[in-house]
Amino acid sequence: MELGGIQKVTLIDYPGKIACTIFTLGCNFRCHFCYSSELVLPQKIKNQPRVSEADFFAFLEQKKGLLEGVVICGGEPTIHKDLPEFAKKIKETGFLVKLDTNGSNPEMLKKLIKQKLVDYVAMDVKAPKEKYLKVIGAKIDVVNIEKSIKVLKESKIDYEFRTTIAPGLLKKEDIIKISKWIGPGGKYFLQSFRPEKTLNSDFEKIRPYDDNYLLEIKKAVEPFFDVCKIRGI
Repeated sequence: MELGGIQKVTLIDYPGKIACTIFTLGCNFRCHFCYSSELVLPQKIKNQPRVSEADFFAFLEQKKGLLEGVVICGGEPTIHKDLPEFAKKIKETGFLVKLDTNGSNPEMLKKLIKQKLVDYVAMDVKAPKEKYLKVIGAKIDVVNIEKSIKVLKESKIDYEFRTTIAPGLLKKEDIIKISKWIGPGGKYFLQSFRPEKTLNSDFEKIRPYDDNYLLEIKKAVEPFFDVCKIRGI
């Protein structure tokens, strides 16, 4: 795996667990509001310091009994063919595995779940179907997003869907459409947009929606889900 960074402890990225986060390099999306361009853009990736697998697993050995899980984040982890082998090594070391994914590779997602290589999946649902390509800034088959949604909903794994609500891209009506798409049931987290070091620098000038508007959106969509919360306010 091409690893581009590690957060040695996190209390928020893996719900209910003390974990670390390992970041993979490369992504097939170009979301305007992305704040990890150093993990996404090829011209920045070449200058990003690497973490060797050997060093990462040595770190995990030292943290046995202290950490409970590992969050595999990106970039987009599922673009890497060796992700199952990497996740298997983590599981064999004795840790739970949470995967953060954009849902563009349903076959990889299905494989990880079938082989019991992940314990929790957080999938970003970027937009309603008709707005997907605009929001992610790349050409992908939205059918694959729909397949990944179905894979998670039909699995017995713990999972959540989440959406970053960026002004200029999404509004209340869009979140309602997403909710009808991915509901009913399950967990859905709304995330406040962060205007810092965004992939598209124009978004650094955009102010996030105020808390009251986000709460209004939450009120409109929470009947679709078992759990619906806002992160970042």
